[in-house]
Amino acid sequence: MMQTRTIHLGPLAIGGASPVSIQSMCNTDTGEVENSLQQIERLRALGCDIIRLAVPSAAVLPAFGQICDRSPMPVIADIHFDYRLALGAIDAGAAGIRINPGNIQDESGLRQVARAAAAAGTVVRVGVNLGSLSPRMEAQYGRSAEAMVQSALEYCRFFTEEGCQALKVSLKASSLPLTVAANRQFAAVSDIPLHLGVTEAGTAVSGSIKSAIGIGSLLLDGIGSTIRVSLTAPPEEEVRAALRILAVLGLRQNGPELISCPTCGRTRIDLIALATAVEDELARFAAAGRKLPWRKIAVMGCEVNGPGEARDADIGIAGGKGKGLLFKHGKIVRVLPESELLAALRAEMEAASQASDRAAP
Repeated sequence: MMQTRTIHLGPLAIGGASPVSIQSMCNTDTGEVENSLQQIERLRALGCDIIRLAVPSAAVLPAFGQICDRSPMPVIADIHFDYRLALGAIDAGAAGIRINPGNIQDESGLRQVARAAAAAGTVVRVGVNLGSLSPRMEAQYGRSAEAMVQSALEYCRFFTEEGCQALKVSLKASSLPLTVAANRQFAAVSDIPLHLGVTEAGTAVSGSIKSAIGIGSLLLDGIGSTIRVSLTAPPEEEVRAALRILAVLGLRQNGPELISCPTCGRTRIDLIALATAVEDELARFAAAGRKLPWRKIAVMGCEVNGPGEARDADIGIAGGKGKGLLFKHGKIVRVLPESELLAALRAEMEAASQASDRAAP
């Protein structure tokens, strides 16, 4: 990882040598405290570290304050257009605020926000989207990665001059190459932690692919301290996608990795349904906070790919014609009818989880 300064979002360290944190955003009405807290708890159980809530008006600030007090993870206020909402969110106890200086034209108001954040120890995420560039930088550089970077640097200097040092930056566009280029350029000239994401990425399928490429390529470069996979989907899907990205990069292990082979003419079992069912089981275990002592689980379609090709999996199942194998580290444990494969793997998961619980201090 590229070394950045370390900041603290409530109790959570960001940047420096800290692990990459996952962020999502509630899609509840911020004025509905219990609904919001229930969603926050679901997201926390899945592996989310930071939650953001919209603050569209002063009317929701009392409820927002209650959410901040009761949330199990740091809360960020999402602020647009009106600097007074940022001041209200800081007073209400937000651990951080997300603000796009480019869509707040009141410089005096922004200075008040910077001073209030500095006094309260509130983290400020300086957001620069392609639609909220500094007018001066857009005039000089056009709608480009350079304009995004120079806008962010200008805004960060502005906040720093007012004593606000706990900053992180996000540089986002719907264009994947533009987003990646802007983040690489910024990381090369600043030690401020970066929040990664691709704005307006799309639906659960297309948006996850786009985000995985953009976020993943930057993380492989050692760039990025927090991430959000922004999807046109429930926030739970954002967290699951973020976990998958971090897991395949070796940056977070939230349970065993599922490997499964593609279907082909040799496949004689319903491999797609079987692999999906195992994935659902793993999600169920993760949501319940249950641990499995394995790195990798394999679901293979035939004797070619399993168990030989999947011998590095801790446990797996492989299909044949109407029957299949349960294997561990490439060695066959049992031969079973196809209809019993999933149940056998579930039983192994239950036993391994219970053994892990007993072994835990």
